[in-house]
Amino acid sequence: MKPIGADERTTAQEGSAHSDEQARPLVLELRKVTCAYEVGRAAISDVSFSVREGEILCLLGPSGCGKTTTLRVIAGFEPVVGGEVYLKGQLVSAPGVLLPTERRRVGMVFQEYALFPHLRVSENIAFGLRDLPSVLRETQVHAMLAMTGLTGLERRYPHELSGGQQQRVALARALVQKPVVLLLDEPFSNLDPDMTRKMREDVHDLLRRTKTTAILVTHDHEEAFAMADRVAVLNNGCLEQFDTPETIYHTPSTPFVADFVGQADFIPGTIANGKVLTEIGEFPNQGGYQGGASVVVMVRPDDIHILPVEHSGARILARQFRGSENLYTISLPSGRVVHSSETSTSVFPVGAPVELQIVATHTVLFERKQTQELGA
Repeated sequence: MKPIGADERTTAQEGSAHSDEQARPLVLELRKVTCAYEVGRAAISDVSFSVREGEILCLLGPSGCGKTTTLRVIAGFEPVVGGEVYLKGQLVSAPGVLLPTERRRVGMVFQEYALFPHLRVSENIAFGLRDLPSVLRETQVHAMLAMTGLTGLERRYPHELSGGQQQRVALARALVQKPVVLLLDEPFSNLDPDMTRKMREDVHDLLRRTKTTAILVTHDHEEAFAMADRVAVLNNGCLEQFDTPETIYHTPSTPFVADFVGQADFIPGTIANGKVLTEIGEFPNQGGYQGGASVVVMVRPDDIHILPVEHSGARILARQFRGSENLYTISLPSGRVVHSSETSTSVFPVGAPVELQIVATHTVLFERKQTQELGA
């Protein structure tokens, strides 16, 4: 029997993971959804995506792109003027159809957490369980206190808690009701950077342990990549790309996505002899463009490495020390600028001539006109 190579094992594993994912039932579907606050002006337009049971989806994009509107549509706070929304196979939103929020079994965690200031921690968590017998209600609250690390704080009021503890209470209050889907609207925005990193890990672990289907709104691509199974990138109310974090980073479908999810440089090139010719080297013509076509190649800092040389037209303009890495800004002979990510111990002086070594894992090409609005 022929031994399975590394590539074959990887392909087999990916295929198995894909099959397992497809076996999970759909929890949420948006089909060509359009929502407008004003006549003739859509806040989101023709947005379509789906979320499977236990999956974490991030809605990613800049302010005003339609992230929160999409969340409000899912929650039932906003009607739609086009398209359909399904929860567990049930039509909950369509033109003329709006199932009330309280009947959708969605949980929500807001930026401000919206805790009741006059209720203690245990009372806040139990608020949505008022219809249960007291013994069962108390049992579920204690279980959720333990699961969210709030045991011992049950008699405190919200103002006696830290920001991270308040967020845990908001999560516990939402999760104790066993929602079909949990909606989180930039839940880490009010925390300091160190607490944000800790809470991301804790929330991610909690969602995995409870097998909760969740949708997280964020404008931070690092947060989206750290939390999500899949990411929906929105821009001006439209869905630009819906895929895994790895695919979105390495093979973005539009220049906007490429630029938004990480440092990206766009190098002009021309198709000749089946290759893309640029001032930093040749690249494969993976887009299948015709000879003579004008394109741009997207490169990221980790695609470019630099070596000091005595004579070169490329020079270091600036260095940013980022702890685990140095980010160099490089001026090319044409005056165009690119960036290079080097280890934290690779320190070169500003002004030094350098040679560029390109090690691009993926070649991403766009038509020249697609990148004009980004200034490329």
